[in-house]
Amino acid sequence: MASGVELLIVGGGKMGEALLGGLLAAGRSAQSIGVTEPIAARRDELASRYGVSTSDHVVASAGAILATKPDVIGSVAAEVAAAGTDRILSIAAGVTLATLDGAAGAGTPIVRAMPNTPALVSQGAAAICGNSQATDADLAWAEEILGSVGRVVRVPEHLMDAVTGLSGSGPAYVFLVAEALIEAGVLMGLARPVASELANQTLLGAATLLADGRLPAELRADVTSPGGTTAAGLRELERHGVRAAFAAAVEAATRRSTELGAS
Repeated sequence: MASGVELLIVGGGKMGEALLGGLLAAGRSAQSIGVTEPIAARRDELASRYGVSTSDHVVASAGAILATKPDVIGSVAAEVAAAGTDRILSIAAGVTLATLDGAAGAGTPIVRAMPNTPALVSQGAAAICGNSQATDADLAWAEEILGSVGRVVRVPEHLMDAVTGLSGSGPAYVFLVAEALIEAGVLMGLARPVASELANQTLLGAATLLADGRLPAELRADVTSPGGTTAAGLRELERHGVRAAFAAAVEAATRRSTELGAS
């Protein structure tokens, strides 16, 4: 790796690779990006697949993405700052700006992000917030990076735990819904492969309709004829408290995120 790069990705795991692939697909040159990864085989794999330079140590950069596990993020932030990084984007779950500030030292613009796993297929949802040194330009820089693999919103930091509870953990809730629909189809006599294909495509199609911008309640009303099959099914979901169950799930995940951030 050269002595300095435009953008350094620290951590070559799944999320680091997702951002790397998204940035290259969005037009960034491979020569402008470096990846720091401790595992030699993984470094070789990323260099071969994407044509980027890799190293087992950090170097100076115009900007660095911290895509490591939360338990090492403090030491990584300190190392990146010491190497001469102009600004930092952290995607470590639950790690606060105060923690990152303390590790990197005063004066470094830092943006904290909470992405989710659909970023792996360029359909991610992420929220960002910045420390007191982060300008609008720094936030826009982070938005451009995360926007290469999905959508990005800005929120104040005190709402990041709620973001974690909703979109960070949300894919698992949807996967559970998919499992439940498949099992219900099998119970009604469908072969499991058929039930899986129908359930998965139904969720994909419904999500695509939502992406067009119409309200969920409007889309639901379009499918629900008075006295029809959908109305009967929805009545059972309401009777079993599905809305309350999702609200409780988001609340519990939000509370747990707050607990982990405080530990």
